[in-house]
Amino acid sequence: MTERLRWLVDSRRGHELAEEEEQHLVRKKKKKKRFKNGSEHLLWQLRLQPLHGVQRPLKPEITITYIAVSAIFFNSGLSLKTEELTSALMHVKLHLFVQIFTLVFFPAAIWLFLQLLSITRINEWLLKGLQTVGCMPPPVSSAVILTKAVGGNEELLYLI
Repeated sequence: MTERLRWLVDSRRGHELAEEEEQHLVRKKKKKKRFKNGSEHLLWQLRLQPLHGVQRPLKPEITITYIAVSAIFFNSGLSLKTEELTSALMHVKLHLFVQIFTLVFFPAAIWLFLQLLSITRINEWLLKGLQTVGCMPPPVSSAVILTKAVGGNEELLYLI
């Protein structure tokens, strides 16, 4: 009789766990569906009122440049742990490598490449544009998003 009782208790526990798992999956699906529906709603609103974006009430040259980029950094910073940030600060060799590679090696390599290209018949303004782009560091705001997407070390990214 005790074995039968154990079996009943175990089967009920298993059933309860299965129900909890099912409820969790349902909540997860509802959340995804809400996000999808909200995105679709927003796109339809923009399609129905295209002049709203043209009249520019939000002044994107200000909101995107200052507010959106600051919000990305602030939001990402909230998710960092202090211990991980301080440990990332100790990677001095990595910081030096990245700074030298980005600000010295790559511009020098582009300069040498441009010297080779200047011998050819390529338009000089195209070469000047390539020189300008080659000396600029990559945008930090997109680097934050891409680093998060691939599961990279965010703490090091903020300190570099």
